[in-house]
Amino acid sequence: MNSSIAHEESLTSIRSIVKISLVSALYMAVTLILSVISFGPIQLRLSEMFNYLALFHKRYIVAVFLGVVIANFMSPMWFIDVPIGGLATLAVLLAARALTKNIKNVKAKFVVTAIIFTLSMFTVAVQLYILFNLPFWMTYLTVALGELLSMTIGGFIMYMVSKRVDLTK
Repeated sequence: MNSSIAHEESLTSIRSIVKISLVSALYMAVTLILSVISFGPIQLRLSEMFNYLALFHKRYIVAVFLGVVIANFMSPMWFIDVPIGGLATLAVLLAARALTKNIKNVKAKFVVTAIIFTLSMFTVAVQLYILFNLPFWMTYLTVALGELLSMTIGGFIMYMVSKRVDLTK
């Protein structure tokens, strides 16, 4: 009996690691394939759609965080984008999950999450302001609008996926 429980737990761990790895790889691949529009003061990072996965299972917080960190090594400002972008993403994923945990309606969770991520783009604007002396408010506006568009497009995609695949498992 004990060996079958241990076997099941190890299979669960392996499945979880595989899911984390797949989401991280997908985040990185989508970001890098679309790298022309994934970095800079005007960006449309469609890989941000994977942020919604954190609403379904906490393992995806780690997955998206790792995907962001790895993808940000390809950023022109990687030396600041990796630590600051990675930690900011982690903080916002945790905040979105916590702030939406009592919301039952998936569409409402998605809207709240999109707003949280859009507002959080000040971290990118600050980086661009410090490194390239870009105007903060205009940069915040363009990056936030890009994030809102990414989260909106990604929200429709992830919502449709969530109707067909149980993302909580």
